[in-house]
Amino acid sequence: MTNNEASVHPLDQSVNLKPLEQGVWQGATSSAYANMVGPFGGTTGATLLKAVLCHQQLLGEPLALTVNFAAPVADGNFEVRARPLRTNRSSQHWWVEMMQEGEVVAFATAVTARRRETWTSTEANLPEVPLASDLTFFEKAGRPPWTRNYDMRFIDGELFGEPNKNEPSQSRLWMRDEPPRPLDFVSLAALCDAFFPRIYIRRPKLVPIGTVSLTTYFHADQQQLAAVGTDHILGVAWANHFGKGFSDQSAEVWSNDGTLLATTHQVVYFKE
Repeated sequence: MTNNEASVHPLDQSVNLKPLEQGVWQGATSSAYANMVGPFGGTTGATLLKAVLCHQQLLGEPLALTVNFAAPVADGNFEVRARPLRTNRSSQHWWVEMMQEGEVVAFATAVTARRRETWTSTEANLPEVPLASDLTFFEKAGRPPWTRNYDMRFIDGELFGEPNKNEPSQSRLWMRDEPPRPLDFVSLAALCDAFFPRIYIRRPKLVPIGTVSLTTYFHADQQQLAAVGTDHILGVAWANHFGKGFSDQSAEVWSNDGTLLATTHQVVYFKE
Protein backbone atom coordinates (compact mmCIF):
# COMPACT_ATOMS: atom_id res chain seq x y z
CA MET A 1 0.00 0.00 0.00
CA THR A 2 1.37 3.44 -0.91
CA ASN A 3 1.42 6.38 1.50
CA ASN A 4 -1.36 8.04 -0.52
CA GLU A 5 -3.55 4.92 -0.27
CA ALA A 6 -2.89 4.65 3.46
CA SER A 7 -4.07 8.26 3.96
CA VAL A 8 -7.40 7.64 2.21
CA HIS A 9 -10.28 6.81 4.55
CA PRO A 10 -11.53 3.18 4.23
CA LEU A 11 -14.97 4.42 3.18
CA ASP A 12 -13.51 6.53 0.38
CA GLN A 13 -11.45 3.55 -0.78
CA SER A 14 -14.61 1.42 -0.77
CA VAL A 15 -16.68 3.84 -2.88
CA ASN A 16 -13.86 4.91 -5.19
CA LEU A 17 -14.94 4.95 -8.84
CA LYS A 18 -12.65 5.03 -11.87
CA PRO A 19 -14.27 6.74 -14.88
CA LEU A 20 -14.51 4.60 -18.02
CA GLU A 21 -16.69 6.87 -20.14
CA GLN A 22 -19.34 9.49 -19.45
CA GLY A 23 -21.81 8.03 -16.97
CA VAL A 24 -19.86 4.76 -16.54
CA TRP A 25 -17.35 3.89 -13.81
CA GLN A 26 -15.49 0.87 -12.51
CA GLY A 27 -15.28 0.09 -8.81
CA ALA A 28 -14.34 -2.81 -6.58
CA THR A 29 -15.66 -4.27 -3.34
CA SER A 30 -13.59 -3.69 -0.20
CA SER A 31 -12.67 -6.44 2.25
CA ALA A 32 -12.83 -3.81 5.00
CA TYR A 33 -16.62 -3.60 4.49
CA ALA A 34 -17.31 -7.30 4.04
CA ASN A 35 -20.55 -8.61 5.54
CA MET A 36 -21.74 -12.16 6.19
CA VAL A 37 -22.46 -12.51 2.46
CA GLY A 38 -20.92 -9.96 0.08
CA PRO A 39 -20.24 -6.32 0.99
CA PHE A 40 -22.07 -4.20 3.58
CA GLY A 41 -25.19 -2.88 1.84
CA GLY A 42 -24.53 0.64 3.10
CA THR A 43 -21.41 0.90 0.96
CA THR A 44 -23.27 -0.49 -2.06
CA GLY A 45 -25.86 2.26 -1.72
CA ALA A 46 -23.18 4.88 -1.04
CA THR A 47 -21.32 3.79 -4.19
CA LEU A 48 -24.44 4.18 -6.33
CA LEU A 49 -24.99 7.63 -4.85
CA LYS A 50 -21.33 8.50 -5.46
CA ALA A 51 -21.86 7.85 -9.18
CA VAL A 52 -24.66 10.42 -9.23
CA LEU A 53 -22.50 12.94 -7.37
CA CYS A 54 -19.64 12.36 -9.87
CA HIS A 55 -21.84 12.82 -12.93
CA GLN A 56 -21.13 15.83 -15.14
CA GLN A 57 -24.85 16.62 -15.43
CA LEU A 58 -25.55 16.69 -11.67
CA LEU A 59 -28.04 19.31 -10.49
CA GLY A 60 -28.28 20.13 -6.80
CA GLU A 61 -27.83 17.81 -3.82
CA PRO A 62 -29.29 14.41 -2.87
CA LEU A 63 -32.89 14.47 -1.71
CA ALA A 64 -33.88 10.78 -1.95
CA LEU A 65 -32.18 7.47 -2.69
CA THR A 66 -33.82 4.06 -3.14
CA VAL A 67 -31.50 1.09 -3.52
CA ASN A 68 -32.81 -2.33 -4.61
CA PHE A 69 -30.54 -5.30 -3.96
CA ALA A 70 -31.31 -7.59 -6.89
CA ALA A 71 -28.65 -10.24 -6.26
CA PRO A 72 -25.66 -10.87 -3.98
CA VAL A 73 -22.74 -8.60 -4.89
CA ALA A 74 -19.69 -10.79 -5.47
CA ASP A 75 -16.25 -9.83 -4.22
CA GLY A 76 -14.25 -8.10 -6.94
CA ASN A 77 -14.81 -5.53 -9.66
CA PHE A 78 -18.13 -4.07 -10.73
CA GLU A 79 -19.36 -1.45 -13.17
CA VAL A 80 -21.68 1.41 -12.25
CA ARG A 81 -23.82 3.26 -14.80
CA ALA A 82 -25.74 6.44 -13.93
CA ARG A 83 -27.94 8.65 -16.08
CA PRO A 84 -30.42 11.44 -15.42
CA LEU A 85 -33.91 10.44 -16.52
CA ARG A 86 -35.39 13.92 -16.27
CA THR A 87 -34.11 17.33 -15.24
CA ASN A 88 -36.48 20.06 -14.12
CA ARG A 89 -35.73 23.57 -12.92
CA SER A 90 -35.18 22.52 -9.30
CA SER A 91 -35.04 18.71 -9.31
CA GLN A 92 -33.40 15.88 -11.19
CA HIS A 93 -34.35 12.19 -11.38
CA TRP A 94 -31.71 9.46 -11.74
CA TRP A 95 -31.33 5.80 -12.69
CA VAL A 96 -28.22 3.96 -11.46
CA GLU A 97 -27.11 0.34 -11.98
CA MET A 98 -24.33 -1.80 -10.52
CA MET A 99 -23.34 -4.65 -12.82
CA GLN A 100 -21.14 -7.74 -12.57
CA GLU A 101 -20.57 -10.23 -15.39
CA GLY A 102 -23.11 -8.36 -17.52
CA GLU A 103 -25.90 -8.76 -14.92
CA VAL A 104 -27.50 -6.16 -12.66
CA VAL A 105 -26.79 -6.93 -8.99
CA ALA A 106 -28.14 -3.68 -7.52
CA PHE A 107 -29.92 -0.65 -8.90
CA ALA A 108 -31.16 2.65 -7.56
CA THR A 109 -33.35 5.60 -8.26
CA ALA A 110 -32.30 8.93 -6.85
CA VAL A 111 -33.60 12.47 -6.75
CA THR A 112 -31.32 15.47 -6.44
CA ALA A 113 -32.58 19.02 -6.01
CA ARG A 114 -31.65 22.64 -5.57
CA ARG A 115 -32.70 23.52 -2.03
CA ARG A 116 -33.94 26.97 -1.09
CA GLU A 117 -34.81 28.70 2.15
CA THR A 118 -38.46 28.17 3.14
CA TRP A 119 -40.61 27.78 6.22
CA THR A 120 -39.18 24.90 8.29
CA SER A 121 -40.68 22.63 10.95
CA THR A 122 -39.63 19.23 12.33
CA GLU A 123 -42.44 17.20 13.90
CA ALA A 124 -40.22 14.29 14.94
CA ASN A 125 -38.71 14.70 18.38
CA LEU A 126 -35.04 14.36 19.27
CA PRO A 127 -34.85 11.69 22.01
CA GLU A 128 -33.39 12.62 25.38
CA VAL A 129 -30.41 10.29 25.65
CA PRO A 130 -26.96 10.19 27.30
CA LEU A 131 -24.05 11.75 25.48
CA ALA A 132 -21.85 9.53 23.33
CA SER A 133 -18.90 10.29 25.63
CA ASP A 134 -20.84 8.77 28.55
CA LEU A 135 -21.38 5.43 26.78
CA THR A 136 -19.13 2.45 26.17
CA PHE A 137 -17.94 1.21 22.79
CA PHE A 138 -19.86 -1.61 21.12
CA GLU A 139 -17.78 -4.79 21.18
CA LYS A 140 -16.82 -5.78 17.61
CA ALA A 141 -15.18 -9.16 18.31
CA GLY A 142 -16.85 -11.86 16.24
CA ARG A 143 -18.87 -9.32 14.23
CA PRO A 144 -18.66 -8.87 10.42
CA PRO A 145 -15.67 -6.79 9.22
CA TRP A 146 -17.81 -3.79 8.21
CA THR A 147 -18.68 -3.06 11.85
CA ARG A 148 -15.04 -2.23 12.60
CA ASN A 149 -15.41 0.89 10.46
CA TYR A 150 -17.98 2.38 12.84
CA ASP A 151 -17.80 3.69 16.37
CA MET A 152 -21.16 2.55 17.84
CA ARG A 153 -22.32 3.40 21.36
CA PHE A 154 -25.67 1.88 22.26
CA ILE A 155 -28.20 3.43 24.60
CA ASP A 156 -30.56 0.48 24.14
CA GLY A 157 -31.38 -2.21 21.59
CA GLU A 158 -27.88 -3.67 21.36
CA LEU A 159 -27.36 -6.68 19.10
CA PHE A 160 -28.62 -9.89 20.74
CA GLY A 161 -29.30 -7.99 23.96
CA GLU A 162 -32.42 -8.06 26.08
CA PRO A 163 -35.37 -6.49 24.16
CA ASN A 164 -36.94 -3.42 25.74
CA LYS A 165 -40.35 -4.35 27.13
CA ASN A 166 -42.01 -1.21 25.75
CA GLU A 167 -40.09 -0.85 22.45
CA PRO A 168 -38.87 -4.40 21.73
CA SER A 169 -37.38 -3.78 18.27
CA GLN A 170 -36.02 -0.29 18.95
CA SER A 171 -32.32 0.60 18.98
CA ARG A 172 -30.89 3.97 19.93
CA LEU A 173 -27.20 4.55 19.43
CA TRP A 174 -24.57 7.17 18.72
CA MET A 175 -22.45 6.31 15.68
CA ARG A 176 -19.79 7.71 13.37
CA ASP A 177 -17.18 6.51 10.90
CA GLU A 178 -14.06 4.91 12.36
CA PRO A 179 -11.54 6.40 11.98
CA PRO A 180 -13.51 9.67 12.24
CA ARG A 181 -14.44 11.19 8.89
CA PRO A 182 -16.32 14.45 8.17
CA LEU A 183 -19.97 13.68 7.45
CA ASP A 184 -21.21 14.09 3.87
CA PHE A 185 -23.95 12.55 1.74
CA VAL A 186 -21.89 9.48 0.88
CA SER A 187 -21.08 8.62 4.50
CA LEU A 188 -24.62 9.45 5.64
CA ALA A 189 -26.06 7.09 3.01
CA ALA A 190 -23.88 4.29 4.38
CA LEU A 191 -24.64 5.11 8.02
CA CYS A 192 -28.37 4.88 7.31
CA ASP A 193 -27.85 1.15 6.75
CA ALA A 194 -25.61 0.63 9.80
CA PHE A 195 -28.49 -0.52 12.02
CA PHE A 196 -28.49 -4.25 12.77
CA PRO A 197 -31.52 -6.17 11.44
CA ARG A 198 -34.52 -5.65 13.68
CA ILE A 199 -35.20 -9.38 13.94
CA TYR A 200 -31.87 -9.75 15.76
CA ILE A 201 -33.00 -7.14 18.27
CA ARG A 202 -36.35 -8.83 18.89
CA ARG A 203 -34.92 -12.36 19.10
CA PRO A 204 -31.39 -13.43 20.11
CA LYS A 205 -31.26 -15.92 17.26
CA LEU A 206 -29.09 -15.83 14.14
CA VAL A 207 -31.07 -16.46 10.93
CA PRO A 208 -30.24 -15.65 7.28
CA ILE A 209 -31.37 -12.12 6.34
CA GLY A 210 -30.89 -9.67 3.50
CA THR A 211 -32.06 -6.16 2.69
CA VAL A 212 -34.32 -6.14 -0.37
CA SER A 213 -34.96 -2.42 -0.76
CA LEU A 214 -33.68 0.62 1.16
CA THR A 215 -34.93 4.20 0.84
CA THR A 216 -33.25 7.20 2.44
CA TYR A 217 -34.60 10.74 2.53
CA PHE A 218 -31.97 13.43 3.11
CA HIS A 219 -33.40 16.34 5.11
CA ALA A 220 -30.13 18.23 5.61
CA ASP A 221 -28.06 20.07 3.03
CA GLN A 222 -24.29 19.90 2.60
CA GLN A 223 -23.74 22.91 4.86
CA GLN A 224 -25.63 21.23 7.71
CA LEU A 225 -23.70 17.99 7.20
CA ALA A 226 -20.41 19.89 7.20
CA ALA A 227 -21.40 21.46 10.54
CA VAL A 228 -21.58 17.96 12.06
CA GLY A 229 -17.96 17.35 11.12
CA THR A 230 -16.65 14.18 12.78
CA ASP A 231 -19.13 14.24 15.68
CA HIS A 232 -21.26 11.21 16.49
CA ILE A 233 -24.79 11.22 15.10
CA LEU A 234 -27.78 9.68 16.85
CA GLY A 235 -29.65 6.84 15.17
CA VAL A 236 -33.06 5.54 16.26
CA ALA A 237 -34.39 2.44 14.48
CA TRP A 238 -37.49 0.29 14.93
CA ALA A 239 -39.64 -2.25 13.09
CA ASN A 240 -43.37 -2.19 12.43
CA HIS A 241 -44.02 -5.76 11.26
CA PHE A 242 -42.45 -9.21 10.93
CA GLY A 243 -44.12 -11.99 8.96
CA LYS A 244 -44.18 -14.32 5.95
CA GLY A 245 -40.43 -14.05 5.50
CA PHE A 246 -40.13 -10.26 5.46
CA SER A 247 -39.86 -7.42 7.96
CA ASP A 248 -39.46 -3.67 7.74
CA GLN A 249 -37.30 -1.08 9.45
CA SER A 250 -37.71 2.67 9.91
CA ALA A 251 -35.06 4.98 11.33
CA GLU A 252 -34.23 8.58 12.11
CA VAL A 253 -30.73 10.05 12.12
CA TRP A 254 -30.02 13.20 14.16
CA SER A 255 -27.09 15.52 14.74
CA ASN A 256 -26.22 16.25 18.35
CA ASP A 257 -27.62 19.77 18.01
CA GLY A 258 -31.08 18.41 17.18
CA THR A 259 -31.07 18.60 13.37
CA LEU A 260 -32.94 15.75 11.69
CA LEU A 261 -30.41 14.72 9.05
CA ALA A 262 -32.24 11.83 7.39
CA THR A 263 -35.02 9.29 7.68
CA THR A 264 -34.75 5.83 6.20
CA HIS A 265 -37.00 2.84 5.52
CA GLN A 266 -36.21 -0.65 4.31
CA VAL A 267 -37.74 -4.07 3.77
CA VAL A 268 -35.71 -7.14 4.77
CA TYR A 269 -35.93 -10.82 3.84
CA PHE A 270 -35.47 -13.36 6.62
CA LYS A 271 -35.44 -17.14 6.64
CA GLU A 272 -36.41 -19.41 9.52
